[in-house]
Amino acid sequence: MKLLAISNPKFFPDEAEIINSLFREGLVCLHIRKPESEEDDFRNLLSNIKPEFRDRISIHQYHKLAGEFGIKRLHFPEKERKLASQESLEKLLSDDFLLSTSIHDLSEISNLSEHFSYTFFGPVFNSISKSGYQGVLSHDFFIEPDIKKIPMIGLGGVNIQNLQQIGKMNFDGAAVLGTLWEKPENAISNFRKLREMVNFINMKCKNYHE
Repeated sequence: MKLLAISNPKFFPDEAEIINSLFREGLVCLHIRKPESEEDDFRNLLSNIKPEFRDRISIHQYHKLAGEFGIKRLHFPEKERKLASQESLEKLLSDDFLLSTSIHDLSEISNLSEHFSYTFFGPVFNSISKSGYQGVLSHDFFIEPDIKKIPMIGLGGVNIQNLQQIGKMNFDGAAVLGTLWEKPENAISNFRKLREMVNFINMKCKNYHE
């Protein structure tokens, strides 16, 4: 199981400093999603993230900034994915970009282009960051391997208590948002707990298969 993070949709003080600390703690990928941001504010945040960590950043907006900051991961939200041509995706792949996307209905998985390396799917559980944003999956939900065209990352309400359930549902990873940013001052300590749980799950899985 992989552990990814999604940024707070709003900017806040010392955000870049906390992001740098999360990367030092071992965060493998941060999706920067600021849907209501201005380009200059988005650029300012990127400029304050250490250059050595930028290969672990995926950006949801202002894809043109990728070249400026040496970022090679681009995320296509559902709306943008449906507007993107196969030719444009192929061009990005030829330029060594790693592409990801999002779906909100399991039936969409069969229509996804294999140009995408993985997709988010959710909300799995009731959202922590969005009031009234309810999980759409039953407790016994399971992703059958034969429909999983590309790796699927569960998001929505993910916390340390339900990470193991994400694994049981046959997701390839989990993305956390509210657990980290509900109280930014606790983001590092909360990430450490999540990281330890993911390591425990992966070790248990490894021992099971040996």
